[in-house]
Amino acid sequence: MLIRGFDNGVLPLLGYAMLLLAVAAFVFALLAREDAYRAAGKQTKTFWMVLLGVAVLVDFFLGSAMLFLQIAGLVATIVFFVDVRPALKQVSGGGGRRKGGSSSDGPYGPYNGGR
Repeated sequence: MLIRGFDNGVLPLLGYAMLLLAVAAFVFALLAREDAYRAAGKQTKTFWMVLLGVAVLVDFFLGSAMLFLQIAGLVATIVFFVDVRPALKQVSGGGGRRKGGSSSDGPYGPYNGGR
C-alpha cells in the first residue's frame, strides 16, 4: 500500500523535478561562452552540452525505466550547478557583489534615497 502511494504521487513529481533541473542546466550551459569554460579551467562547452543533453533525453523519454542513467544525469546536473556554473559566472564577471560595494549599490552607483 505504501509503494502505491509513492508510485502515484511522489515518484512522478521527482521525475519532473529532475527533468526541470536538467533542462535548466542545459540552458545555462548553452548560454555560457565557450572561452569562459577554458578560462574557468572546466571541461569544454561541447562536453557539458552533450552530457546535460543526454540527461534531458533520458529524463524525458526513458523516465524511471533506466533509473541508473537518470541518477547519473542528476549527478551531472548537480555538478554543473554546484561547480561549473559558479566558476563560469566568476570568470564572466556575473553574479555576486563587487568588492567594496554595499547592499544599496545599484547598477549605476550607490542609491542615496533621492537626496
